Amino acid sequence: IEMSVSVSVSVPVSTPIPMPIPTTSPKALKGIKTIPEGSVFYEVFILNLRAHTFRIKLTLNNPAKNQVFNFPEWIAGSYMIRDFSKHLHNLSAKQNNRSLSLSQLSKSSWSAQCLESSKLTLEYDIYARDVSVRGAWLDETRAFFNGTSLFFECAGHEHSPHYVFIHESLLNKPQSAATKLWSVYTSLAPVQVSKLGWGMYVAPNFEDLVDTPVLMSDAWCAKFEVRTGAHTVNHRIALTGASPSFDGDKLSADTKEICKTVIEFWHKKSKPVIKDYLFIVNVVQDGYGGLEHKTSTVLQCKRSDLPNLHKPAATEGYTGLLGLISHEYFHTWNVKRLRPREFEAYNFRGENYTEMLWFFEGFTSYYDDLLLRRSGLITDQQYLKLINKTIQQVTQTPGRHIQSVAKASLDAWIKYYKPDENTPNLTVSYYTKGALVALCFDLKLRAHNTSLDAVMRELFKRSGGGPISEADFLSVLSDLTKRSWRDELRNWVHGTGELPYTALLQNNGVKVERSADSIQQQLGVRTDESKSGVHIKVVLKGGLAQQSGFTAGDEWLGVEVPLGKGKSSAWRMNKLDDLMLFLGEAKHFDAIVCRDQRLLKLRVPFSIKQALADKNSVNLIIENPVAIKRWLENS
Repeated sequence: IEMSVSVSVSVPVSTPIPMPIPTTSPKALKGIKTIPEGSVFYEVFILNLRAHTFRIKLTLNNPAKNQVFNFPEWIAGSYMIRDFSKHLHNLSAKQNNRSLSLSQLSKSSWSAQCLESSKLTLEYDIYARDVSVRGAWLDETRAFFNGTSLFFECAGHEHSPHYVFIHESLLNKPQSAATKLWSVYTSLAPVQVSKLGWGMYVAPNFEDLVDTPVLMSDAWCAKFEVRTGAHTVNHRIALTGASPSFDGDKLSADTKEICKTVIEFWHKKSKPVIKDYLFIVNVVQDGYGGLEHKTSTVLQCKRSDLPNLHKPAATEGYTGLLGLISHEYFHTWNVKRLRPREFEAYNFRGENYTEMLWFFEGFTSYYDDLLLRRSGLITDQQYLKLINKTIQQVTQTPGRHIQSVAKASLDAWIKYYKPDENTPNLTVSYYTKGALVALCFDLKLRAHNTSLDAVMRELFKRSGGGPISEADFLSVLSDLTKRSWRDELRNWVHGTGELPYTALLQNNGVKVERSADSIQQQLGVRTDESKSGVHIKVVLKGGLAQQSGFTAGDEWLGVEVPLGKGKSSAWRMNKLDDLMLFLGEAKHFDAIVCRDQRLLKLRVPFSIKQALADKNSVNLIIENPVAIKRWLENS
């Protein structure tokens, strides 16, 4: 992804490569409190910006004999094996100033042939050029890392305090008064740091260490407080990559409204579980995503999605960004504290399976947009439009009839994060269908004089903000309504039938209308369209395109349309909507496609007249504003 931001560090362009290898400086550590015996100590150096390389020094004061070190294979919140050790190189070990032999036990584990209880050090380099929210990045514009990309887990020491000293690179020394300095942005607990944040931090254990990302840059920064009762929660936004027209005041004000609404949702009568929170935002030309952490989140968005000083009206992209902020912030409670029983203690050496991502991701997806509405950032009709979009995404996925959201959760490690052209035919998203499951629970609960809001808060209260199971969810449902919800759970979560959202929405003031499907939906395809033509990405199971012989990868070049009396006309296509121009009254056409350099004709029984008459798409419209407000505003 193009990183079109100006160079912000103080290195002259003529600085030679490679850079000198930094070493631990006694002066740099002078005055630092003694690191307790039994702790794990890491030092992070910016080794070479242009080679995108960090250097890490790990010190363990009391290693076991033949101490084992494991590099994380995945990052919490992104359920796929990432093999972060692939970026590790130049690994070496020393004990008593003597080099040690290291034995590689697996793709991500090493054993040091060391003596017991005598200080052991590892040094290694990490290549950092993963622009996503999951990895590590280093160049002239910013340095960023998640701990899973940089830090070994020391076997037997996972629950010891973990100290990190982030060294101010030589590259950060000012060359002139006009040079901007980098600061460190993290929610790690500071032990002793400079005004710009360089220095020593601590985490109580390895899991918390790698759950706390770090940004180093000259980021745009905003601060705000959210007060609830007698309590105050401090928030920061550190944002890199914005254009000069970025309206930071609006982003900060809107984010504050979201945070206020979310905190009030969880803590109407209780003390908030967080005191400080950090949003790290990386702005790029084309990208979108977020990853939740216990006291922070990392977000990525398009430059064009940010609020603009010259365009005060909120764009669809900006609404999507606010929804992302809402989603990741809600995760502070739902998945980072409330979490599946199976995630009570993460194992970073392999897959961690659960069937409950429909609750932790799906229910969060339901609340992200609902809380935008409660924050006053979108209208009732805008909210219904977002629900409408979710319904369309689910109904256009044939895999919903094959895979339940519970099984989709279990299969996340091999399916959700590894999609191919047949994924929609075999799977369903625990995000989108999970959100509709939440909608159904919420609306049906309201018929019993309670709500999903009350269920979420009661779960948090009973668990102490800790691990829960499906049985805990059922127990709270039953206690609040005095009835069993096993049938709903079996049918909606463990089944593959249709959800009853239509009737439930109509009972809550929403009119459900039907309209004609798009041509993509009518044909059963998902496409990429450009000046070069229409490219088939997905052929949906049972659809007209599959019946006619289309396959993923086909390049749809044009159509030949019968005119009667043995005549026909052929047309070049650039987009599917061209069919509206070319088909006329025809009840079929021949699609001209290119497959593996061969030109083929596929007969497609398709009529524009019939397509416009088939009204299968859902449109949600406000019918009873009072009833809708009872649902949307009642928390």
